[in-house]
Amino acid sequence: MSFDIVALVMTMQLRIRDLREDADLTQDQISSMLHCDQSLYSKYERGERVLPLDLAIKLAEFYHVSLDYLVGRSDKRT
Repeated sequence: MSFDIVALVMTMQLRIRDLREDADLTQDQISSMLHCDQSLYSKYERGERVLPLDLAIKLAEFYHVSLDYLVGRSDKRT
């Protein structure tokens, strides 16, 4: 069970970085939208901190993807 969680966190950190880069946005722009510090957002992308559910929801809405896609439970964006 814990391996599955680690795999999901690793997938999520890659997806939030890839989504941001695909949108040609900086970490500073996304952190401003999320109302958090850029250094904290950077830790989410590097997997050093777990992204809180409320911020995951905001990112999924912002990028128009499902939460399942964001956390790696699905490869379908919507």
